[in-house]
Amino acid sequence: WELEMLSGFPLLRELNVKYNRFLRGDIGSLNVLKHTLKKVKIFDCNNVKGDFMDLADCPRLTVLNLDHTSVTGDVRDIGKDDFPVL
Repeated sequence: WELEMLSGFPLLRELNVKYNRFLRGDIGSLNVLKHTLKKVKIFDCNNVKGDFMDLADCPRLTVLNLDHTSVTGDVRDIGKDDFPVL
């Protein structure tokens, strides 16, 4: 399934996916849920890609775990207004 499909769940607060080789898509597609997402845990889903900074303006995000995915990014790019609750 595709991450983009989650846009149909506008009240989604937590996403926890582990060991799913069928999950694919760009992590930035979760940005449409930025006002509700609190926890994003995607583990061992190699077909998930993108840049973790695409979620930097999620005001409620308290947990972000993208271990063993194809998501990239540089922590040096995090500014003082990024990830306000993390």
